[in-house]
Amino acid sequence: MEKPSITIHPTAEVSPQAQIGAGTRIWNQVQIREGAVLGEHCILSKDVYIDSGVRIGAGVKIQNGVSVYHGVTVEDNAFLGPHMVFTNDLYPRSFNADWEVSETLVKRGASIGAGAVIICGTTLGEYCMIGSGAVVTKDVPPYALVVGNPGKVIGGVCRCGHPLRLNDRLENVFTLFRCSHCSETLELSVEVAKEIRK
Repeated sequence: MEKPSITIHPTAEVSPQAQIGAGTRIWNQVQIREGAVLGEHCILSKDVYIDSGVRIGAGVKIQNGVSVYHGVTVEDNAFLGPHMVFTNDLYPRSFNADWEVSETLVKRGASIGAGAVIICGTTLGEYCMIGSGAVVTKDVPPYALVVGNPGKVIGGVCRCGHPLRLNDRLENVFTLFRCSHCSETLELSVEVAKEIRK
């Protein structure tokens, strides 16, 4: 079976030293630097910047105006909303020659809302959801719903993206939930389970 072709818009600038997976679509004004690795079937929308050495998994969707800087890793099927922001330096000064990259990991299936800011040195757990405009300053548990500045866990979400409710809790198990939308059963962290409301 033939692999699907890569689509690169004529205005995009893609380094020959970057690796692009089959079926990936790269749109207007995108820049991809040397050493970047993108998995199969990704979508990079207008004005996306991918820094050198960045690794992005398969099936990732990156919306308009997102810059993914050196030190950020994005796993499969993550969603980066329009104009969300990554950082990679905890102590930025324009004159620091010896600055150090603080790494950020966006785990499988995580979604980051429009305009959110992810402070470097954090890990966003599997299938978590970061609300639009949130500022994430610490690690986020899997399936957590985070909003605000600074970002705070206020509930949980299913892998399908729908919020989990108190009446989704299974019998007498505090951390076990069945999504009322898709019926998937999930084991959540205590931190996430205690924040779920009706």
